Amino acid sequence: MPIAALPQGQIAYRDTGGPGPVLVLTHGLVMDGSLWDAVVAQLAGEYRCISPTLPLGGHRQAMSPRARLDLQGQADLLADFLDHLELRDVVLVANDWGGPIVTATDHPDRVAALVLVATEAFDNIPPGLPGRVAAIAARLPGGLALAARSLRVPALRRLPLTLGWMAKGPLDDDMVRAWTEGLVRDARVRADLRAYATAQDFAVLDDACQRLATFERPALIVWSPEDRVMPPAHARRLVDLLPDARLAEIEDSYTLVPLDQPARLATELRRFLTNDLTTDGKSSAS
Repeated sequence: MPIAALPQGQIAYRDTGGPGPVLVLTHGLVMDGSLWDAVVAQLAGEYRCISPTLPLGGHRQAMSPRARLDLQGQADLLADFLDHLELRDVVLVANDWGGPIVTATDHPDRVAALVLVATEAFDNIPPGLPGRVAAIAARLPGGLALAARSLRVPALRRLPLTLGWMAKGPLDDDMVRAWTEGLVRDARVRADLRAYATAQDFAVLDDACQRLATFERPALIVWSPEDRVMPPAHARRLVDLLPDARLAEIEDSYTLVPLDQPARLATELRRFLTNDLTTDGKSSAS
């Protein structure tokens, strides 16, 4: 994978290349860009899809000790990643992690459109039972290493307090092993995640959600009515806040829609990119 060398550290990313609108697809805690592989497989060729692996625990290379890795720092890092690749007017796509909401409201000049797929929003951070358990693990000696190893055991990761309420279907063993590789083998990667999970700036997300009222670019809100971690009521609140947004509901899924329903999510993204974006160049990256 190519590497973006930022002042905060190295960010690995996947890039399909190609013309057309640029989608930047982000992930949540203890995941990486592979979260989007099944969706990207259906969109590549029509769109340039870029999936960075952010320092949220699923990364393999530890960040600089000087890197700011709280919520605001991670949102700024995402903006720096776009700047490094000289990308403007991207379609910023989020799932699970709410940081892209902060990025979009802080750096609207870089974002042509925003897609929120069952994300943290308002005060739901850390989100639900899995988020609260992750925050506790980050504060306990050895907690993150133990949590990472537990995710590698199928029966344990199906529990509601781990990933059982995140994905409705079973998760691939090799994928989860890759997600947890850095946490298991490198104390510095665990320190990166701990810096985020124990931060005290989570109110930044609620502030950014309120500022969505001034985000005048097109937005798509994708949610599952069955989600037990990201309240479905938040989807409607986001639609009501955003000046130009619509809601798409995808059933038979939990939070990780890119894994549970990749084909239906790809269809919704394609419909949004085809019908909801302007044709005046605002959806193309330079």
